[in-house]
Amino acid sequence: MHNKKGKIMSKDDFLHDSLYAKEEYEGLLVSSDTNKGVYNIGIELGKNQILLIDQVKDSEVHERVHMWVPQIQDIQRRYGVEGDLGNY
Repeated sequence: MHNKKGKIMSKDDFLHDSLYAKEEYEGLLVSSDTNKGVYNIGIELGKNQILLIDQVKDSEVHERVHMWVPQIQDIQRRYGVEGDLGNY
C-alpha cells in the first residue's frame, strides 16, 4: 500500500485498522495503522474530515506530534476551517 500523506479522508477511514487512537492536541489525531506498522498523524478539517499529514514509526510519534502542533491552525485555515471545531 502506498503512502497516503496529504489525503483528506473520513474519520472512520483514518481510524480503520487502528488499535490505538488519541486526540493528542485539539485538532490533531494520532492512530495506529496495524497493517503497515506505522502511526498516522492527522488534522481535523471538519466534523468527519481528517487530513493525513504524516505516517511515522512508533519511535518518531512524540517528536513528530510536537513538530506538527504549531501548524495545526495554519493548516486548518488553509483548508477553510473556521473557528473552533469543538470535540466530536
